[in-house]
Amino acid sequence: MESIKIEVQYFRGCPNSESVLNMVKNFVATSTLNLEFEEVLVESQEDAEKYKFRGSPTILINGKDLEGLEENKTPSLACRVYRSGLPTERDLKTFIENLN
Repeated sequence: MESIKIEVQYFRGCPNSESVLNMVKNFVATSTLNLEFEEVLVESQEDAEKYKFRGSPTILINGKDLEGLEENKTPSLACRVYRSGLPTERDLKTFIENLN
């Protein structure tokens, strides 16, 4: 199976970044899947525009947003609210199982 890339985009000071980063790191460390992990620190408006930032924290799996949120046309350093609360390891596993 090809490697699956999980990227977490965030900015310092976001109240949910640390818990989401820890959850994703634990998922990657304990998974039997071939996973790559990348942390992307968004530190400026220029970075937000470069990444078309959807808000902090954002989880992308193979470039696809965990909730299907489109790239932001007016990106800014903003916190992100997830519809069902913060994502869990189960959410990551389900998303990856449905990749294709």
